[in-house]
Amino acid sequence: MTRARIVICEFMDERAVAQLGAAHDVLYDPQLVGDAARLRAEAGQADVLIVRNLTQVRGELLAAMARCKVVGRLGVGLDNIDLAACEARGIKVIPASGANALSVAEYVVASTMMLLRGAFASTEAVAAGQWPRAALSNGREAAGQTLGIIGFGSIGQTTARLALGLGMRVIAYDPALMPDAPVFAQTGVQYGHLDDLISASDAVTLHVPLVDATRGLFSAARIGQMKKGAVLINTSRGHIVDISALSAALRSGHLGGAAIDVFDAEPLPASAVLQGCPNLLLTPHISGLSMQSNERVSFMIAERVLESLK
Repeated sequence: MTRARIVICEFMDERAVAQLGAAHDVLYDPQLVGDAARLRAEAGQADVLIVRNLTQVRGELLAAMARCKVVGRLGVGLDNIDLAACEARGIKVIPASGANALSVAEYVVASTMMLLRGAFASTEAVAAGQWPRAALSNGREAAGQTLGIIGFGSIGQTTARLALGLGMRVIAYDPALMPDAPVFAQTGVQYGHLDDLISASDAVTLHVPLVDATRGLFSAARIGQMKKGAVLINTSRGHIVDISALSAALRSGHLGGAAIDVFDAEPLPASAVLQGCPNLLLTPHISGLSMQSNERVSFMIAERVLESLK
């Protein structure tokens, strides 16, 4: 078998890197994504490019990839890759479908429980000698609450399974699925039309790709449709939730809380809109990252890349 040149420009489990290196020539440099000129030069000599979500496989970088036949994506979102241009150039794009579903689902369920309970921000007060017991005694248990899942693929279905195990009622909407799709009966999840789901749910979680139809999906108007005191979780992509409208809804008390893991620009610049916002959890795009999910994602991509090079 001819040895191919594989360039990995973001972090990957090093055992999976070694698996690739046993059969092919590998350049592994997780910092390469931050050096655009060097990345273009290295990608120009690559038969395979392996990326996460920071690398924008489009424009000048894609034009430089004269030899490339495969792009491996260490994750599932593909909005950082120009799929049409890759297809036109004969480049196969391989995502790690399903490998990080459990990590995201656990993040969603844990965030939902914390936000419904409303007690996650008491550490500083208690450590300072305060005792806000009365103020924090009206949190809600997850059991009996309604979770609305928008996007019912692998991650949405895994989230539903965990939420059902907590005794939550789960309704889901996916534009690609008809109301009588077998997956709803198979999972014990009720189908809901989008607007009905939003108005009926105590917590809403988003699991949709960033496409024209989902950009700005949760506008001020849609956030206004949510139940008073409901919570919103976004682990999908930035640009789907209007962050200014979200902040206003949290500050007014219309929303009971939100957990946001993805942003319009990443890293997130300092934001006056979000600073000091109550009942808000912000994390740096890590819902799909855990020790175990990184192993699953990395080995899945390594194996699929090796298979594609045979």
